[in-house]
Amino acid sequence: MIRVCAIITAKPGKRDEILGHFRANMPAVHAEAGCIEYQPVIDQPGMGNAQFGDDTFVVWEKWASVDHLKAHAAAPHMAAYAAKTKDLIASRVIHVLKDA
Repeated sequence: MIRVCAIITAKPGKRDEILGHFRANMPAVHAEAGCIEYQPVIDQPGMGNAQFGDDTFVVWEKWASVDHLKAHAAAPHMAAYAAKTKDLIASRVIHVLKDA
């Protein structure tokens, strides 16, 4: 199994707009072969010892294999999502992880 932790920081005030596009794309991603989990998350205020902040969200993903993740990255709906959000994103950091 492959896990992904994608940290997306929106341009100031644009997080909700990106999340709207993200949520609209989720059914297509969930329908992909090998998708186990694909979920955006945001800070829980007042909890933990660090916060990502108001402009950032994190995407937790689980994929059955590296090949499934590669197919996801090349999917037409992901290209469409990227085109809709490219001007709204300040930074994007993607960690691809495996079990230790």
